[in-house]
Amino acid sequence: MTDILIHSQFDAGNIEVLSIDGAEARLAIRKDNQSEFYQWFHFRVSGAAGRELVLKITGLAGSAYPDGWPGYRAVVSEDREDWVRAATSFDRDAEDGTLTIRHTPQGDALWLAYFAPYSMERHHDLVAAAAQAEGVTHRCLGTSLDGRPIDCLELGEGEVQVWLYARQHPGETMAEWWMEGALDLLTDPADPWGRTLREKCRFHIVPNANPDGSARGHLRTNAAGVNLNREWHAPSAERSPEVLAILSAMDGTGVDFAIDVHGDEAIPAVFIAGFDGIPSWTDAQGQGYARYREILERRTPDFQTRLGYPTARPGKANMAMSTNQLAERFGCVSMTLEMPFKDHNDLPCERQGWSPERSKALARDCLAALGEWLETRG
Repeated sequence: MTDILIHSQFDAGNIEVLSIDGAEARLAIRKDNQSEFYQWFHFRVSGAAGRELVLKITGLAGSAYPDGWPGYRAVVSEDREDWVRAATSFDRDAEDGTLTIRHTPQGDALWLAYFAPYSMERHHDLVAAAAQAEGVTHRCLGTSLDGRPIDCLELGEGEVQVWLYARQHPGETMAEWWMEGALDLLTDPADPWGRTLREKCRFHIVPNANPDGSARGHLRTNAAGVNLNREWHAPSAERSPEVLAILSAMDGTGVDFAIDVHGDEAIPAVFIAGFDGIPSWTDAQGQGYARYREILERRTPDFQTRLGYPTARPGKANMAMSTNQLAERFGCVSMTLEMPFKDHNDLPCERQGWSPERSKALARDCLAALGEWLETRG
């Protein structure tokens, strides 16, 4: 029987083929350029119709988040629209940590990924569609190291300056699916929360803050191997022009409320991290953040507050991270929203796990929570 073929030379592709024997393959994940980070994979298998694929991704003990592999299931698709979970297991002791994916496709071509990809082509379609909506303007905040635009969509007539930005870490594709859901609501002339928010707020929306890493198939860094969410204290044109462009635009508008949208490899839940530990932390600021979390937890069972990151001690916040830097710089309520790569343990879905659809739905709940938060502000 002929060997399967494996390719990854496409938008956000990432895999290295070590060996192929029939329908079985040994694989490895390519590191981010000039970086030790690796975890994102995205590749295509050809010649697989009706054959049980056994794909072993090796060397994962050294990956960015080894604790992300136990309990994780890879996503697969034959049409690149419907992404479902495949049977997946992890063995810490096999070949320095091995993830084994088993799946029998109906057709000859199967795509596999760490999470449902959000391609740069889809990004440009999202920007083009949103820019045509009534009341929406588009501007390019700057240019990435590889020469890609940093797109920003702006809408709303209100005084509250709201910044939403995603994919500082490019492999966290659920973040741009969230952005698609947010823009769907905000550009819908009939949606009541969209109408309310457009009246009260001026939105500045950056759907993809790291287009180079997205196109290159990186997990966490830009073209130069820089983690953008560790650059907000002192961004530079040489290392992090993406952050420099966004922060400069924020300085021009001010920031009253901000959400930095991410995905977490290990925690099987949706949660938010705040700005505890910033030097100028105030009770009023902290209460505003706590109230938003309470509203969101009440509005959707997909959000919870039991699981999350440890909070920083007073004066010990990492000011290189955007949420902390914005809260300190502008005195705003800012937060990091995290969604799972794994399933959502409180409301699991055997077929899809956490998914693009759930990410988009969560965005609508987050914006509705913002609307309620604004209505009840003191």
